[in-house]
Amino acid sequence: MQNQSLHKVWKYSFIGMILLFCVLMFMISLPYFAMDKHAPIQFLRTKLNVYHIDLWRIGFYTHVFTSVLILFAGATQFSSTLLRKRKAFHKTMGYIYVIVLLFFSGPGAFVMGMYANGGPPARASFMLLTPLWLTFTAMAWYYIYKRDFLAHGEFMFRSYALTFSAVTLRLYQFFYNELRGTALDPEWKPVETYIILSWLSWVPNMILAEILIRRGIIRKLLKRSVE
Repeated sequence: MQNQSLHKVWKYSFIGMILLFCVLMFMISLPYFAMDKHAPIQFLRTKLNVYHIDLWRIGFYTHVFTSVLILFAGATQFSSTLLRKRKAFHKTMGYIYVIVLLFFSGPGAFVMGMYANGGPPARASFMLLTPLWLTFTAMAWYYIYKRDFLAHGEFMFRSYALTFSAVTLRLYQFFYNELRGTALDPEWKPVETYIILSWLSWVPNMILAEILIRRGIIRKLLKRSVE
């Protein structure tokens, strides 16, 4: 009984956290809807040298406008309750996640990676991240058609770990900004900061996801969904 209560606490805490991050990401993306390079947005100020490139603008705005959708849709895929009681909703959200990621957000991210700040080291991070993101998502789609639910869930988990890099990047940026000017300030140069955070945003996510997969997190989720 105690274990069930603890599980519910973790479950609802996770749901609340994801919803909070979705709202925060939506709020962050709102100013971009003006599609104005002169908008008072720090990131756009660093991209004035490439804003005139049509390919970059299309990739950037496509990625920005779809990221919150896949962040939310992807999170619904790991609820045993939805798997058990709302299979149609789970399936619909899964299709939205896969299709939007593979054909819109992922390609947009790839284009952004080609022009990423921080020079070759940061670009290497994003240019490695995006193909992995697309591959894991495509494999999840492949395995659901093969009705290999375990492999499907594991690849979805890997894919979502990389989707969540959008959140972890901003969390690291927030904490780094909070440390600036304090005794714990690492005093990195702006370019060094961006390079380090670009790799930190997704590599630890990937490692943690793999550890959890090997410990059977997806197998346990599938087991709970049929109980």
